[in-house]
Parts: sequence; structure tokens; C-alpha cells
Amino acid sequence: MNAADVNVLGCFIGGEWVVPDDAKLIEVRNPADGSTIAFVPRGNKEEIDMAVKKAQAAFSSAEWKSLQPYKRGKLLYQIAELIRNNKDEFARLETMDVGKPYAQSEMDVEIAARYFEFYAGAADKILGETIPVEAGIIDYTVREPLGIVGHIIPWNYPLQIAARSIAISIATGNAAVLKPAEDTPLTTLKLVEIIEPIGLPKGIINVITGYGHEAGAALSSHPGIHHITFTGSVETGKRVMESAAQNIVPVTLELGGKSPNIVFADCNEENALEWVMRSIVQNAGQTCSAGSRLVIEKTIKNDFVRKLAAKMESLSIGPGMDNHDLGPVLSKKQFERIQGFIELAREDGIIIVTGGKRATIKGCESGYYMQPTILDHIPPAHHLAQEEIFGPVLTVTTFETEEEAIEIANGTPYGLVAGVWTENAGRAHRVANELQCGQVFINHYGAGGGIAQPFGGYKKSGFGREKGLEAIRNYTQVKNIALKY
Repeated sequence: MNAADVNVLGCFIGGEWVVPDDAKLIEVRNPADGSTIAFVPRGNKEEIDMAVKKAQAAFSSAEWKSLQPYKRGKLLYQIAELIRNNKDEFARLETMDVGKPYAQSEMDVEIAARYFEFYAGAADKILGETIPVEAGIIDYTVREPLGIVGHIIPWNYPLQIAARSIAISIATGNAAVLKPAEDTPLTTLKLVEIIEPIGLPKGIINVITGYGHEAGAALSSHPGIHHITFTGSVETGKRVMESAAQNIVPVTLELGGKSPNIVFADCNEENALEWVMRSIVQNAGQTCSAGSRLVIEKTIKNDFVRKLAAKMESLSIGPGMDNHDLGPVLSKKQFERIQGFIELAREDGIIIVTGGKRATIKGCESGYYMQPTILDHIPPAHHLAQEEIFGPVLTVTTFETEEEAIEIANGTPYGLVAGVWTENAGRAHRVANELQCGQVFINHYGAGGGIAQPFGGYKKSGFGREKGLEAIRNYTQVKNIALKY
């Protein structure tokens, strides 16, 4: 299958689809069966430089500067409608590209549309302040766009994250250059394809496909970029930050997590069981905010884990297009990484309650399917309880007191999300106040995509916030003006 079969048109630079004459191609594979579904250009520093220059010209144009904020908002509403009009195509591409169940891809499409609606409403409400200084002086602030913002998109939720990146860039008056993950670029390209006809100045949105160490590195180090947003691993995040520092450019980093679900004996067991399971099997556990640690009160652990294992064993596993509960992991590299952690568990005598093996699917023997796995009796300091596995693998650690639960939950290098399960409202708030993470969910986990909820981490989970109105701070800069009369 070639790129045209899935509407992959090349890099999108300055409003034009560009495939350099001498470009090498990257093969995009379907994780369900290993088949080739597209080829995209292997963009490099030349394409990044071209895109940044086009973005600079568009950002500086009278056409963009004179476009009133409410009109930017109207354009964003149009994009939301276009996404919904193309729901089936987006969901199909996302499932073929990432491997996730079709129903999850449909939810991602709706979330993408809602990002555009949310920031459409915010576009003409980016406000400054007046500051009382002294008689005879009017002092006020304005929030202005940064200029050219770079977005390095991860492979696990490409449509959602490309949508929020483009939406907030337009809402705040910036121009953007996106570099989608080489494994999953298709929905990002489809997104700019449907945006192209609505009338944005050419160059306001640009997309360069390519590898992280080539196109991504060129983007993060380009002197014409004024802000970088990166979602990915800690090690790559360090390199992005180092590159940006050479140009004194701010960064927003979301670098993953090892998020706990803290389950107390007085929880609503049925509700907790359902959400603990969902939070680790969604997208085959390939979610930065996955609830990958079960930190549970000792008195209820055995019965809870037994019921949880039964729920996991009842899940159907297979191709995302057939809408199974659990699809494949992304690639051979990702599968081998997960298997490496499970082999470590075996070597250390860790109890594998359920799973731990490859799932073989008839007709999809080349796909990378993984049984959902529970690893029990994990010491809090063990490697398996400290490192992000990024697969459908749950570790189990017990506690006896509230204080011990908090200590275990906070005892990793990460601090992205936590769930707290208890019917005691006082305890829920006490624990939430002590947790070192960017989001805490009490008696649920996740909230419809979290479009309006600031998202980001403490510690090695990164800094800065995406989503919600809080994210606007990342994409604007404050100017103070004082007038004496």
C-alpha cells in the first residue's frame, strides 16, 4: 500500500504539500498485523528550516496580525465541525496507525474536536490586567503571542495532541511547526488536510514528518523557534531542553509517569475495580497517565487482586478495527521493552498473577499483542515499581496506614497523576493534598479527555501545563505598559 491510499500527501509547509525530490521515505506499519499502510517523507533540518521560515512570514504578515481574536475563534469552531464530519476516517486512521480499539479512536476524534471548541471560546478572552501604581500613571499588561511554536508529538495519542497543539497555537495568535512521531503521523497529516481550505494564512500551521533524532532535533534547536512543547521520554526531554537552552527558548515538557491508584479498604469496590482496570489497559497501557501502580490497603489486597485478575482475563484481545477491549502494542521495539520488564519480574521471583505472555491472534501473527498482566508483592523501591513500563502491566504494593500509602505513592521519580479510592471525604482530601503530582482523581480516573483540566507533572514528569486555560500561559508572553498623564 502506498501513501496515497491513506491520503498521506507529504510534509505540509507554507500551505503546500511537499515531498522533496531526494527524500527518503519512512514506512508506517499497522501494529495489528505488521502490514505497511503508508510512506511519509523523512524530513530533516532542511525541511524544518523551510517550515520555520514560512511560519515566520505568516506570523509577521498583515493578514495574520489583523485577524481579530474572535475571528480566530470562528475558524477553530469550523475545524471542530470538520473533524466531526470526518469522524469515521479519523478513527480508522488512528486505529490503523496506533493499534488502539476503534471505540477508543472514536473518543479521540471527539476529544480532538472539543479541543478546538474549547480554545475557540478562549481566543477572545486572553486578558491583561490593570495595576494601581500611583496617581497620574495608568499601568496595564497585555498577553502577546510568542511567535513560532514547535510541537513534538508523541506516538500514543497523535490526533488528540496534534489537535490541542494546533488549537491553542491559533487561539493565542502564534504560528506552529509540528513534528509528529514517525510511527504514527497519519491523523496529524489528515488534520492539516481538512484545515487547509478554511482560509488560515499559508504558513501558520506546518507539519514535518521524520525521525526524532533528525527532524525533532532540528526543530528543538532551531534559532527561529520561540517555544517547544515535547511529550515523550525523560532522556529525550533532557535533550530537547538542552537544545532549546542554546537559544534561550522556554519549553513545556510532559515526560511520563508511574501513576498510582491508591485503594483504601472503605472504597466502593466495584467502581474501583472497573477504573483500576481501565486505567492500565486503555491503549494497551501506552498512556503517560496510565494507572500503572496499584497501591492497596493490605487487608483487602488478596480479594481485590483476585477479582481484578478475573476482569482482566475476561477482556478480548485483537485488532483495533474489530473493536476488541485490548489492541496490540505499537511495535516490536515496544513489545520487547515490555517483555524485558516481565523477564526481570521472573528473574526476581515476582508473582505474576495473570498475563505476562504474548497473545497470539489468528490471522495477525505478526502483530504485537500482550496479555494484560498483574505483578504482585512488588517492594516500593523495586525497579518495576519505579520505571515506566508503558504497557498493560500493573504492579501491586500494599500499605497499612494512610501515611504509608502517601509515602509509597510519592516514592518514585515521577509525579503525573494519582487516583484515590475511599468513601471518607476527609481522608480523600488529606491524601490529595499530600500527593506530589499534577492531577489527582478521587473515586474516578480521568474525565472525558480532560480538555479543560490543566495537565502536567511534578518531578521528572516534567513542567509546564497543557490543556485548559492554564496552558495559555505557555503560549503567550506578558508585556507591561505604563502611561503617565
